Amino acid sequence: SGSASFEMLRYLTERLPVMVTPRWVHTRIQPIAVRDVLRLLVGCARLPQDVSRAFDAGGPEVLTYLDMMQRYARAAGLPKRVIVRVPVLTPGLSSYWVGLVTPVPAGIARPLTESLRHEVVCHENDIERYVPSPPGHPLGLDRALALALQRIREAQVVTRWSSAAVPGAPSDPLPTDPDWAGGSLYTDVRERAADVPPEALWRVVEGIGGENGWYSFPLAWAVRGWLDRLVGGVGLRRGRRDARRLRVGDSLDFWRVEEIERGRLLRLRAEMRLPGLAWLEMRVDDGDGGVRYRQRALFHPRGLLGHLYWWSVSPFHAVVFGGMARNIVRAAVRTRDEAR
Repeated sequence: SGSASFEMLRYLTERLPVMVTPRWVHTRIQPIAVRDVLRLLVGCARLPQDVSRAFDAGGPEVLTYLDMMQRYARAAGLPKRVIVRVPVLTPGLSSYWVGLVTPVPAGIARPLTESLRHEVVCHENDIERYVPSPPGHPLGLDRALALALQRIREAQVVTRWSSAAVPGAPSDPLPTDPDWAGGSLYTDVRERAADVPPEALWRVVEGIGGENGWYSFPLAWAVRGWLDRLVGGVGLRRGRRDARRLRVGDSLDFWRVEEIERGRLLRLRAEMRLPGLAWLEMRVDDGDGGVRYRQRALFHPRGLLGHLYWWSVSPFHAVVFGGMARNIVRAAVRTRDEAR
């Protein structure tokens, strides 16, 4: 659960009851549960010093991608999928289709789909002599799928493909830099009083994105996500690792959590395709004047195109960012009232 290949399988199977697929759906594969991979890697650390070679590692079953999609549908409680194979759909075209239907962008989907034309079946099982399998292992596909789906339902996915790296070089400007550092920095600042406990407001802030959305003009966010997908970006559908809790490095739709001070500050860094760098800060302040919600969108333009981009979208900020601040406070008030 959380890997790019698993997410690709999951979203394709869940979202498409009828699929038009290329010939690679009949390629033979031998999938292995990640628990067995980790068990073998740990076992290899104890190999005799004179053993220095490659080993094939696979699960107990050889099947096709078509079999795997149907088995996933069964494990997820979905009806059997209708899959129509066509000879003209190349892996390159498939990658764009995968990028459109799933949260995996085309840049990652392409090498994955290109690899699907190659048969991946073990030629030997010599590793068993050195790292023998305990009872019940290696896990079969159905058991591995059940465990992966259970971790997703329980929000216990520790790592995701989208959290593999935090973008930005050390030389990149930061939103905490002084105004005179790093060139132009455009800002959009919103602030609202919140007649709620700070904990209620923070719960809304930390729960933002994914299924909860962005609290303003959903169509505008959706269009921005689609435009990003069209130019090869990550789009708006990566969702979030956990429905309630965030941590530094988590992907959050087309943002990534750059900094979090629990109960006080959430700073997101944009990973959409932009002519510059962008951040979104949400802060809960609890001072003498009561609880206040403070929101700041920042954009560091790159070249003339970056400046033109900011000027072209700034007329919409009152609707998007203004509505966001207003609706986040309202959501916190509703949460407070429902708890009473």
